[in-house]
Amino acid sequence: MEKLGLNEIRKLFREFYVSKGHYAAPSASLIPKNDKSLLIINSGMAPLKPYFSGQETPPSKRMTTCQKCIRTGDIDNVGLTSRHGTFFEMLGNFSFGDYFKKESLTWGMEFVLDVLKMPIDKIWVTVYKDDDQAYEIWKSLGIPEEHIVRLGKEDNFWEIGLGPCGPDSEMFFDRGPEYGSPDDDFVQGCEHDRYIEFWNHVFTQFSKEEDGTYTDLAHPNIDTGMGLERLACIMQGVDSIFDIDTIRHILDSVSSLCGKAYEDGDEKADVSMRIITDHLRSMVFMIADGIVPSNEGRGYVLRRLIRRAARHGKMLGIDGAFLADLADKVIEVSGDAYPEIVEKQDYIKKIISVEEKQFAATLGQGEAIIGEYLEEMKKAGVTQLSGDKAFKLYDTYGFPLELTEEILAEHEFSADRDGFDTAMAAQKKKSREGRQDTSEVAWEENWTPEDVPETVFTGYDHYEDDATLLFLSGESRDAEQALEGEDVILYLDKTPFYAESGGQVSDKGIMTTEDGEVEIFAVEKTRGVFAHKGRVTRGAINKGDSIHCAIDRIRRNKTARNHTATHLLQQALRDVLGNHVEQAGSLNNDKELRFDFNHYEAMKPEEIARVEEIVNEKICSFLPVTTVETTIDEAQKMGAMALFGEKYGDVVRVVSCGDWSVELCGGTHVSNIGQIGAFKIASESGVASGVRRIVALTGTGILEAAHAAESVIADVAETMKSKPHLIQGKATSLMEDLKAARKELEEFKKEAMGSELDDMISSAKAFGEVNLITREFEDYNIGDLRGLSDDIKARCKSTMMVFATVNGGKVTMLVSLTDDLTEKGLHAGKMIKQIAACVGGGGGGKADMAQAGGKNPAGISDAFKVAEELLS
Repeated sequence: MEKLGLNEIRKLFREFYVSKGHYAAPSASLIPKNDKSLLIINSGMAPLKPYFSGQETPPSKRMTTCQKCIRTGDIDNVGLTSRHGTFFEMLGNFSFGDYFKKESLTWGMEFVLDVLKMPIDKIWVTVYKDDDQAYEIWKSLGIPEEHIVRLGKEDNFWEIGLGPCGPDSEMFFDRGPEYGSPDDDFVQGCEHDRYIEFWNHVFTQFSKEEDGTYTDLAHPNIDTGMGLERLACIMQGVDSIFDIDTIRHILDSVSSLCGKAYEDGDEKADVSMRIITDHLRSMVFMIADGIVPSNEGRGYVLRRLIRRAARHGKMLGIDGAFLADLADKVIEVSGDAYPEIVEKQDYIKKIISVEEKQFAATLGQGEAIIGEYLEEMKKAGVTQLSGDKAFKLYDTYGFPLELTEEILAEHEFSADRDGFDTAMAAQKKKSREGRQDTSEVAWEENWTPEDVPETVFTGYDHYEDDATLLFLSGESRDAEQALEGEDVILYLDKTPFYAESGGQVSDKGIMTTEDGEVEIFAVEKTRGVFAHKGRVTRGAINKGDSIHCAIDRIRRNKTARNHTATHLLQQALRDVLGNHVEQAGSLNNDKELRFDFNHYEAMKPEEIARVEEIVNEKICSFLPVTTVETTIDEAQKMGAMALFGEKYGDVVRVVSCGDWSVELCGGTHVSNIGQIGAFKIASESGVASGVRRIVALTGTGILEAAHAAESVIADVAETMKSKPHLIQGKATSLMEDLKAARKELEEFKKEAMGSELDDMISSAKAFGEVNLITREFEDYNIGDLRGLSDDIKARCKSTMMVFATVNGGKVTMLVSLTDDLTEKGLHAGKMIKQIAACVGGGGGGKADMAQAGGKNPAGISDAFKVAEELLS
């Protein structure tokens, strides 16, 4: 049996199934498309579910893929064993109602014997106990009967609830008696890892009904899955995925960086090296597919992986940030198969660096806090960290709960997960308070009549058109007539009205018949059928009427202008920031354009200015905007940018602005980019971790904004008793006067505090060897109180100060102790919690100084009494 590298195995598998008439589809994104049941793609068939269910038509009835996958359930086990990993690749061949068992098993055997050169005496297979057909096929392919094992439903029947299901057949490789007792039967041998399952052929031939019975599917399917890493272990004669050629390349780089040899007797170091190696693979592919670190969903998984790997690097003694540099090792071994990680190499490394840097800033603090918690639990005799404290580590120091649990487990402690969830829910509830529900009730039911054909859209070339009213939904879903004042939904054979999609809002306008008129204010599209939503404003309309459709052309032109500008903006952003920029959302209407894109930091002013400059240069070049309909393959050859993760049909529409910006797009556009007029960025902001948003204006939208700005300037000039062109100088003069006044006030305040210093020290109350100074101030800030405290400490020993100041009805308190008192065990941070309770507040701090806030100025005298009681 020839020793084959992982990349070579992948290539051989693809070429073999292409030779059998299969369409070799690229790996789908790790982000599921239109599948809320999955957080991240975790199997080869997961992206193909719409094809198996019949919701979508596959590009071919025969397909083969090598799908990148991540399984989050294995994160806690990664590193502890030598075989668990989060990232893996799944080879598969699929038939959608084409071939079935005989072809699937025959080709599987051919690939194993003729391509991989596995000896047939090493091959074992399992079949479902009642699947005589699969049993006989294996016999005909040369598998001895003693190597064919019948198993029950738990092992060899695939089903998930109701619907398509069927038996499956698994292929195993016998690694020899040295991996188990020669007397073991097959099942025992599997438990001892003598027999390694590497390929599963699922025969989806039944449908499970509600009464528990099984009916035959009219078109049976084939779904196979073979783990690439597991197959590589077999072909390379190694026991661990971390010894496979490509993965070992990464691990050796980790080993070299930390200066520790792998499997050299230090098991803790081995665990850390395996964790870093595996997590590096996952983070590279996740970021390349558009996932960015965050506190929710798949972004939380990525954050957890990066931070876990960073911590284990520190445990190995690696100084400073290191993950971004090691990411190059992943790209070196996987870049040929997945060019997207090469194209986005700089972006991937930047995201890792930013996240690692953020975590490094709090890692030491967080670990120190956990250390304090561990000591407290040991003294209290408890073994579980409270949910509130676990949540504080998450909320304040960025420690994923699982990372906190991992650190606690290293000391044989645990965390209260239920309490953590309660604290998380309380925070979310608080953040939701005060929000208004802005969802619209009208038209919320998503319903489309089944017998209405797809609507022909004529709006690319026409502002007006004549159509036939095929279906009318008014007071009843299938109405014959609607009268003045009624809300209606109209379904036509053709329409010039654009339906909301691709970030572009729908058209508005008027439809008229011989007897009536309808104002259209929204258009939606489902399965190619346009639903025109509006209100009858005159007369009556009837099902079957000839109807004249006229869109609001000024609104359409403004919207088209903004949509074309969005294309220019995206290309300019890629030119200025890098090719990692991809659309994460957009909105184009007649007022403005909004564009969300992947980027790891706020844009610099000079970057914003350069993007504006590029777009306006292109507008002034008067490049033509052309559209063409073609196949997705031809579009990609043209260099067209596609919306990430989007699935496209057989025919796509390519919109080109000269030869500079080329995108797949179904929206409406200007015919020449000079018609945009001008482009101005109104704002740039962050909307999520790793996602930025630009809001921009074009054409007369800029003029409207300029008029609004002029009005504001005029109002400011009037308030400042100046003229508009002189307000800058006037504002500068006023700020200088204000600065001088504040400086003079500070000097008066310092002089006043200085005169009070002797008085405060002399009026201190003695409590044993400790002197207590209490004083209330008006309109002092916390800096003033600290400065006063420092002055007293410079002159006194054995002194405790409790200061309070009131600003705008709110209380700020300071407790400060001289160093000799903290050495005796007094702690300002602990004392202030009891003192500040009197003013309805709380706080904390260090042993020598702490501060707190409150809302009850009337309680200040009581707070001073509490301070006296503490010293008494």
